[in-house]
Amino acid sequence: MDDPIILTQFNVSKAIRDNILVNFSECGLASSLRSFQVKYVNPITKLCIIKTSIEDFQKVWSAIPMVRSIGNCLVLFNVLDLSGSIRACKNAALKCEEVIFEHYKLAVGARLSADVTQHMDNCPEKIKFLEY
Repeated sequence: MDDPIILTQFNVSKAIRDNILVNFSECGLASSLRSFQVKYVNPITKLCIIKTSIEDFQKVWSAIPMVRSIGNCLVLFNVLDLSGSIRACKNAALKCEEVIFEHYKLAVGARLSADVTQHMDNCPEKIKFLEY
């Protein structure tokens, strides 16, 4: 499955920041930048973990589903979990990664490369070591 764009922390962050700017002006963007961070992106499963403060989460949360593209690639964000703790977020992300990767393996079948398998084997460790 070749994608037209590889998701990175930078391009996901830029797309969300650009949308915050459009919908909440420069003042809204400036206030949300204090705490907004894309902490994790998996380019294979497309799972992202985004951090923001309790004061700014409504701006960020409402801007995320309005992102329609990253680069020239159409995207659709689904907010899977909203959590007040990193532990709960990690647990939700680990479960989600496992399910999505199982679906991915079924979709690609024998074309699953060793590199992709290695990348996915390293993902749980990356998630476990995330900190606020």
